[in-house]
Amino acid sequence: MTQPPEDHTEHIEQQWIALAQAGDQAAFSLLFEHHHRRVYALCLRLCHNPRCAEDATQEVFLRLWQKLDQYRGGAKFSTWLHRLCINHAINYQRQGQWWRQFITNDEQAEIEITENHSDGIDRLLPKLPVRRRQVFVLHAIEGYQHNEIGTLLGISSGASKAHYHHARQQLQEWLQ
Repeated sequence: MTQPPEDHTEHIEQQWIALAQAGDQAAFSLLFEHHHRRVYALCLRLCHNPRCAEDATQEVFLRLWQKLDQYRGGAKFSTWLHRLCINHAINYQRQGQWWRQFITNDEQAEIEITENHSDGIDRLLPKLPVRRRQVFVLHAIEGYQHNEIGTLLGISSGASKAHYHHARQQLQEWLQ
């Protein structure tokens, strides 16, 4: 089965958004089905705990339902939702409810980091200190710039760069 063209998918998504903004729960359900895997994956990368990631994903979509009327279409919906998810995760971290430091005895340090095989890096990320992990995930995996990360985390862009450098350095040491 072939995928529909991206512009067709975006058009359908815009219809779901309009219906959901008008209170249509079935349309919102379709939005959830379309986006929940990516939101869950981001939450899991940030907290490294499946149960917390599930809870956070549900809360992100609850927040989405509450804030959907604020989406005006200036950016792609997936970008807007991604930002909502990141903001939610950062707020959880500030409240001390979600972020946990997990140190594992993972002896798989020989795993190569590649774009197509990110599970190796995912096994090493929990070993990083929380702030380094946050910056690494936001910059290397999610593509945020250091000034954006600084704004999200309440740190300077220089501090973001330093955390990223130290995270990369630590990951490289573990992989040797």
